[in-house]
Formats: sequence, C-alpha cells, structure tokens
Amino acid sequence: MSISNRYRQILECIDRESDHLYEILPESTVNALRLVDIATEELQDWADAVGEISQLQLESKLSPVLLSAHGYLDRARVMLEKDGHQRGVDIVWELEQGIYRLLNDL
Repeated sequence: MSISNRYRQILECIDRESDHLYEILPESTVNALRLVDIATEELQDWADAVGEISQLQLESKLSPVLLSAHGYLDRARVMLEKDGHQRGVDIVWELEQGIYRLLNDL
C-alpha cells in the first residue's frame, strides 16, 4: 500500500475512533477528546495533497505533520490514563502506533 493511501487510512481510522471515543467516554474527558480532534485536523490539512508529494519529499513534508498529530494523541492518552479511562487509553495507543509505523516507513 502506498504511503498516501496509508496516510489517508490512518486519518480515517483516527476520525472514526474519535467519534467512538466521544460515545464511550464521559464528558469529563472533553479536553483529551479535543486533542484527538486536533490530531485529526492536523492530518486532514494534508489529506488531499499527500498523493501529490514526490517520493523524495515525503519524509520532509509528512514527518512534521505526523509528529505533531502523534504528539496530540500522546497528550490525550496521558490525560485519559491519568483519569483511569483504560479503554480510551488503549484506543489512542493503537492510533499512535499507526502513525509511528508510517513514520518509520518514510
């Protein structure tokens, strides 16, 4: 699967899981959930252009975006962990791992 397809797949997964997190977590976790939304927005900004980036520029263009989104997800996970919401922690951890694997393949 191409980098651009994987990028879009990760974005779709984060977007879908964000909706799921809103359903399963209490309202008191809104700050953590907002960080997941921000990660989605960060990735969304490049969703259309990712397929047009040349192979030589993929790492330099996508790494900062992926690292930023990963950072937001990491902060959300830590907040959820602090509040004892293990199911949310597990979901966000899997999202982080998807980004991490893509970063490693750039």
